[in-house]
Amino acid sequence: MIFVHQPNACASTGQPLLERRLLEMSEPIPPDALWIDLIEPTRQEDHKVEAFLGISIPTREEMEDIEPSELLYVENGARYMTGRLLCRVDTDDARLTGVTFILRDNKLATVRYDDPQAFRMFVHRAARPAGVLLTGEAMLAGLIETVIDRAADVLQAQGERIDRLSRRIFAEHSDPSARNAELQDTLRALGRHNELLSQQRESLVSVERILLSLSASYRVSKAPREIREEVRSTLRDLQSLEEHATFLSGKIQFLLDATLGLVNLEQNNIIKLFSVMAVVFMPPTLIASMYGMNFKVMPELDWGFGYPMAVVMMVVAAILPYAFFRWKRWL
Repeated sequence: MIFVHQPNACASTGQPLLERRLLEMSEPIPPDALWIDLIEPTRQEDHKVEAFLGISIPTREEMEDIEPSELLYVENGARYMTGRLLCRVDTDDARLTGVTFILRDNKLATVRYDDPQAFRMFVHRAARPAGVLLTGEAMLAGLIETVIDRAADVLQAQGERIDRLSRRIFAEHSDPSARNAELQDTLRALGRHNELLSQQRESLVSVERILLSLSASYRVSKAPREIREEVRSTLRDLQSLEEHATFLSGKIQFLLDATLGLVNLEQNNIIKLFSVMAVVFMPPTLIASMYGMNFKVMPELDWGFGYPMAVVMMVVAAILPYAFFRWKRWL
């Protein structure tokens, strides 16, 4: 699919806004199109945009490359920048998807094979009167800024979920069986949060490369001051988010260690219980073993009160170790 974004004027206020519409395959690309958004493009759609802008659209395999020289480069007067954005965050299928930004002659083209939430947020913002400056460079800066805003929302939501997990981990429980099941669920939840956080950090690193490249390029080309200031401000915001992501990662590691420690404590309590029971029943077992021996000369066998005496001795022998453990506060 090819979506084109053209400058237009608001009917009520007359202020400039960006109009988005789906382009039919038989329809030519408007000359005043400022942003061409390709979503899962076919080869015919690639060729159409290539002929209009005089550029080469990278393939999906090329966008998945990890070498910086293959992700950030200039070719035929066009600047190519590929980053990895997090999408489907609110589902169990969160993933990173490659997005390529191409800037040529103050026109922006984006190539993507998924639908990150940041794109929908920027389209909604740009559709408002004076929502964005109507230049390719300004739209690129605004789009990246929206990506950072979305990353901040994701990290904030992750922080709140991790705080709830932390309170649940250190809460007091009286039911050991329920506690064990809850700790297992907590371990799985921490694993999911850590995976999502790792993906978000990888996305932030890739976007930081784009911003650093843009900042260096704008200094050389003497880009408008507003654009350069916006890129620098976005870069500072991104770096603060990276620090926050590092903090959340450390917190997850702490909670993981704490959860594993609590699991070990629960296991130790079970082993301690078995050890105490073994010690408690050891003296009665010794007494029963003595009077279960098959010797002919055992005076107690002829006693009328021999059996009650043996039972009382076994009960006392079991109570004494238990009382000693309670006195020592080992139980």
